[in-house]
Amino acid sequence: MTPEERDVFIKQYAAGYDEVIDALNNFPAESLGAHPIPGKWSAREIVHHLGDSETTSAVRIRRLLCEEQPLIHGYDQDEFARRLRYNERDMAPALEAFRYARETTLQLLALMTEEDWQRAGTHTENGAYSAEDWLRIYTAHAHDHAAQIRRLRDGINT
Repeated sequence: MTPEERDVFIKQYAAGYDEVIDALNNFPAESLGAHPIPGKWSAREIVHHLGDSETTSAVRIRRLLCEEQPLIHGYDQDEFARRLRYNERDMAPALEAFRYARETTLQLLALMTEEDWQRAGTHTENGAYSAEDWLRIYTAHAHDHAAQIRRLRDGINT
């Protein structure tokens, strides 16, 4: 990945929180826990997932930067949603966790050297896992979930 390509990814990553906020605008508060699309998470569950996932991703990039050959652990996101009772909790703290984990990570991304971007470890589910792999994954993550929230909103409004 070239520095210019990374810059495009980082700009998109930086826009992820605002994209989620935009998707939540005009979402009926009483429907945040609704499941208008069978088998898919509610908007509230998505926000809790983003809070947990973003804090996990923040630790992952830090481990990639600070440890030699770190082992990056996968986790069962559906089990998190169930056992951490995503749909029973206020989502405001999760939204803030998502926001601030992303903001502090953006500070690091702005300071990373070419050598930092080449750092890598092993993901327990996916094998080789580099800082650039991390960037590709988490750049799209919030945008994908914002689109999912919009589909849920559309399902509620139809």
